[in-house]
Amino acid sequence: MIAGVSTACLFPKPLEESLYDLLVNGVSCVEIFINTHSELKKSFAHGAAGMLRRFDAKCVSLHPFTCEMEQLFFFSDYERRITDALEYYKYYFRFMNIVGAKYLIFHSGKAVRSKDFFCERYSRLYRLGKEFGVTVAVENVSRCQSGSSAYIKDIAAMLGNEFSFVLDTKQAVRAGENPFKFLDAAGKAVDHVHISDSGELGDCLPIGSGRFDFRLFFDKLGRLNPDCSVILELYRNNFSGISELISSYNKLNKMIGRKQQ
Repeated sequence: MIAGVSTACLFPKPLEESLYDLLVNGVSCVEIFINTHSELKKSFAHGAAGMLRRFDAKCVSLHPFTCEMEQLFFFSDYERRITDALEYYKYYFRFMNIVGAKYLIFHSGKAVRSKDFFCERYSRLYRLGKEFGVTVAVENVSRCQSGSSAYIKDIAAMLGNEFSFVLDTKQAVRAGENPFKFLDAAGKAVDHVHISDSGELGDCLPIGSGRFDFRLFFDKLGRLNPDCSVILELYRNNFSGISELISSYNKLNKMIGRKQQ
């Protein structure tokens, strides 16, 4: 397992500044959140890749700014629209190839008419990603159908080897579900995690500020996928500043380090 931090934690600071702030403070693994189309330019991607090399760090995943449009892009009956969407997502895949990222985060839809329809559309994006050597991973998002562990269990069974899953612990809590249920639902398809603490003070807390059972979680995750990437993802109003964010990352790193010993 490897621990990292998402550049989204520092939003709305510009992406390149967020990335620099994380790297200069010792974060060795990141998820890059693309905030707008201009950040998908090859020159921008090469700039990010150069910064990663400078700090001997890696990018494991990419989060697209178009996630809120996935219902419109992929799950309508207008065939030309999904054709165009697939063409657009090549921008993300090319960026990922430049920075070395493996996973693209996919929220899925809010009102997909059937699981068969979801699987057909997701498979087209998944297979396109594989042509670029990257994996499109479905994330549980409380406002989407993927926010249900039962839904994830069903599509995981339907898709078989053509499925990858991102578990977001805060989104599970927000949906009224136990994050552990998603581990059971996706099984060995859990490739990536967005993690935070949770408890009486909220569902998106710095590590150590809540009651989430990290030891039990990492024990179970390690049995399912010992190579899983675990990314700290906090909203900007949930921590006081860069020092608290880095403190959370260091705690997460130690937990994973102890697990691997």
